Amino acid sequence: MQNVVIIGAGQAGAACAAKLRALSFDGTITVIGDEPSPPYQRPPLSKAYLLGEIDQERLWLRASEFWTSHSIDLRLGQAVTAIDTGAGTVTLGPEVLPYDALVLATGSVPRRLPASMGGDLAGVYTVRTLADVDRMRAEFVAGRRLVVIGGGYIGLEAAAVGRKLGLEVTVIEMAPRILQRVAAPETAAYFRRLHGDHGATVMEGAAILRLTGDSAVRGVVLQDGRELPADFVVAGIGVTPCTHLADAAGIAVENGIRTDVQGRTSVANVWAAGDCASFPLHGQQLRLESVGNAIDQAELIAENIMGAAKDYVPKPWFWSDQYDCKLQIAGLNTGYDQIVTRPGEGASTSVWYYAQGRLLAVDAMNDPRAFMVGKRLIESSRTADPAMVADPATDLRALMR
Repeated sequence: MQNVVIIGAGQAGAACAAKLRALSFDGTITVIGDEPSPPYQRPPLSKAYLLGEIDQERLWLRASEFWTSHSIDLRLGQAVTAIDTGAGTVTLGPEVLPYDALVLATGSVPRRLPASMGGDLAGVYTVRTLADVDRMRAEFVAGRRLVVIGGGYIGLEAAAVGRKLGLEVTVIEMAPRILQRVAAPETAAYFRRLHGDHGATVMEGAAILRLTGDSAVRGVVLQDGRELPADFVVAGIGVTPCTHLADAAGIAVENGIRTDVQGRTSVANVWAAGDCASFPLHGQQLRLESVGNAIDQAELIAENIMGAAKDYVPKPWFWSDQYDCKLQIAGLNTGYDQIVTRPGEGASTSVWYYAQGRLLAVDAMNDPRAFMVGKRLIESSRTADPAMVADPATDLRALMR
């Protein structure tokens, strides 16, 4: 094994390169990123960075000298245009790079409102890259009117930043409730109250007809005819995995770039990790959009490139910061049939998801102990008696015994 090429300089691409060197891989490593910035953390973009609480350098995953001192060739601001799996090469501008192993860590891109609805107007933003947030930061001025389209975590985080900075904020969610795809009604109700208590307006079951404005957005028209004035709009309507290079190269795509349990794609010597990759779990190709998954998958692939032949066992966890609330999520709640809500101290609470008596996931709002106990139980394939969880007198540590 001489040449490893990694397409994507995000969390997964950076983790794979670093792990290869940690495993004493002595061949060439080339990491290609289409953004001009070095590998950086994305979660703070819609939180602390947008608020102005941290500067760019604190986003970097590694100090600049790390890449040179570890002989990792970091190609930034460059886009791969083609992969030739037969020849084992990638095309990068006029250059053709050979690979012995290729890692696709191409991430995902935000969904955008179509131009026919006004999505191409100035003042309409998505939250995905450093450049996205840099473009919108000047809009966050006290007294201005922000309309957030989408009641998922990204949209709610942007709304929280807006209110903290003194903007008038309205969140529009087409589904009957916010967080419908990702959380139980109990968790959604908690965050609806939280945003209401901080002065944000949350409109659920509200479909958008179009945005108004000549060259820049001036309002949002709902399908029921109401029009909301807007100085700018943030669209948080989900992401799609970046699969175009894989698709064009004949690499199988199924809810992302399809991999086996060890991270291999349908083509020899090509691997995939992070937001762009789907892997088999419980009879389906699952794709996880999280920092933890990106790191764990990428590091496993580095080991497998070195011959470890390990299967990927996900340990899902996520988080979101909104106002003074830290939400921590352990596990996956897909298929739950029972919800148990546990009151914590003060304003803290947790929501526990079960399927046929088996603990699946925990949403912990300002309750780190519930998060840690739930995470440990889930990762050790253990459960917790729902009645004990619901009883505030139960010491959570007793659930671990």
